Amino acid sequence: MRFKKILISFLILGLLTGSFGVGFFLGYQKKYCPVCKPEEIDFSLFWEAYHKLKENFYDKAKIDPQKILYGAISGMAKSSEDPYTNFFDPKQAKMFEEDVRGYFEGVGMEIGIKKGKLQVIAPLEGTPAQRAGIKAGDLILKIDDKDTTDMSVEEAAMLIRGKKGTKVKLTIFREDWKEPKEIELTRDVIQIPSLKFEQKDGIFYIKIYQFSEKLADDFRKIALEISKEKTKKIILDLRNNPGGILDIAVNVAGYFLNMGKLVVIEDYGEGKKVEHKSPGPGILKDAKIVVLINKGSASASEILASALRENLGAILVGEKTFGKGSVQKMEKLSDGSFLKITVAKWLTPKGNQISEIGVTPDVEVKETEEKDLPLEKAIEILKSF
Repeated sequence: MRFKKILISFLILGLLTGSFGVGFFLGYQKKYCPVCKPEEIDFSLFWEAYHKLKENFYDKAKIDPQKILYGAISGMAKSSEDPYTNFFDPKQAKMFEEDVRGYFEGVGMEIGIKKGKLQVIAPLEGTPAQRAGIKAGDLILKIDDKDTTDMSVEEAAMLIRGKKGTKVKLTIFREDWKEPKEIELTRDVIQIPSLKFEQKDGIFYIKIYQFSEKLADDFRKIALEISKEKTKKIILDLRNNPGGILDIAVNVAGYFLNMGKLVVIEDYGEGKKVEHKSPGPGILKDAKIVVLINKGSASASEILASALRENLGAILVGEKTFGKGSVQKMEKLSDGSFLKITVAKWLTPKGNQISEIGVTPDVEVKETEEKDLPLEKAIEILKSF
């Protein structure tokens, strides 16, 4: 299956970030100006600044036209004031693609910007971040000695990511702490599993770690196995699942929903909307389903949880989700770099917005260090059927 690269994830750490040079502007003016009136943007000011910098800066050896090019493009993306619209130079682009495949070197956590602050969306299973006690919702105040105020996700990711065996120090603040703490992590090779599957006492437990390309085939095998059972009771654990690829989320929904059922709506504004519907086969449509969510559940997780609740009456248990309900499209540029651009907002099948709001559970159960109370509640609910 060919998956379109419309991504709905944050950046997994390791991760990724990045100025306008002669090549870009000449190329832009000659190749791209048919879609942009020249009078809309006067680039003469840029050239004026560029030449003054080049002529007057004391250490001309440090004036790197390529770096200026990438920095300017990055600044253009940041001017949108959207935390998920970003520029990736070729090196960063390669790192991002590694993340989507689920293999990279780093500390293994998802980060994002919420209310203007850099925070952990979710530590990933079996990674240095999880072993160090990093939790969803932790604020990252410093990376080594660099303050993260006004730092983009990509800039933070480049500082945190690194070769296996090297160390990075994070200054973390948690809402129930009186003061920040420094946590040192040793980077490692991160391989994200697609899912975890268990069966006990007639209940099937499926933990989805991320909506990566590998998940499609793995979930198909499990769905076929469960479909053979006469009674189907499923716990779908989406806690600390920060997102992934849109097509994968729709594909997974297809095993629960008959072909044609609405999974999610892309709202592009100005009245333009695109509906993503279930491809089927709906072989688990008769299952009793409880979905576990928390504040580390984002984008694709929020989409799938909402689709199952609004179409099948699945019961959501846990805590309110992160609220990352926008879609980013990857636009590859000629040198291998690309722009990640927010092109739409997500709406649930019933038209509810996810972005900045999140998904509220039907049964709120907070997690504790001692017991997995949300999981216990899910089992209790399914045993009552």
